[in-house]
Amino acid sequence: MTYTTNEMMTVAAARRLKNGSVCFVGIGLPSKAANLARLTSSPDVVLIYESGPIGAKPSVLPLSIGDGELAETADTVVPTGEIFRYWLQGGRIDVGFLGAAQVDRFGNINTTVVGDYHSPKVRLPGAGGAPEIAGSAKSVLIILKQSARSFVDKLDFITSVGHGEGGDSRKRLGLPGAGPVGIITDLCIMEPEEGTHEFVVTALHPGVTREQVVAATGWAIRFADNVEQTAEPTEVELTALRDLEARTAAAHGQAPGEA
Repeated sequence: MTYTTNEMMTVAAARRLKNGSVCFVGIGLPSKAANLARLTSSPDVVLIYESGPIGAKPSVLPLSIGDGELAETADTVVPTGEIFRYWLQGGRIDVGFLGAAQVDRFGNINTTVVGDYHSPKVRLPGAGGAPEIAGSAKSVLIILKQSARSFVDKLDFITSVGHGEGGDSRKRLGLPGAGPVGIITDLCIMEPEEGTHEFVVTALHPGVTREQVVAATGWAIRFADNVEQTAEPTEVELTALRDLEARTAAAHGQAPGEA
């Protein structure tokens, strides 16, 4: 089956979510990847959203954390305060799955503004629960499309801390957990280098060249000694993803490509 770069990104991200793990899910691309994982490789993953649903199993992708589909399909729903205090800050979240508008070489995220904070070119959706998720989850996965505008040498605003300034910066900040362990894009997969915690390319998606990745990165991106090729999406993965997107589009009155 043929597939798009966006489908490759979603499938590659879904594969990173281990079966049985407890995942705090962000809306958008993280939710799509996490639910694809639930429908394919990780049927026993526990999806948590910051509005309170635990064990959500939506048949269509939610429009927001307040979407009734999440509460209706969850094993239980608890107050938002319990999600953050007991589950997240209590060390019970295995993976935080986040999106971003901008990310830097150390996995720090900007979802606040593009440009000067007081006079921004673009005002973004904001932090939501992302800073707490990035700070307290045992590990973090980041998913976003790759371009020199989104992968920047210096963030316009640090909304959520990844590995700070690199090295032992996260430890010195007193943040628990491993921080970001993977950035999945429509071109490649990046992972933090041991010691420096700078993200380097560890896998290229089929048909993608190193030159394409360099051109789509705003810093001098480096490559691991052994760069792998991401396995192509299987028919099962693509069918599950496309069915999910079609159901979502029908439910929300969207064109299929908008789901």
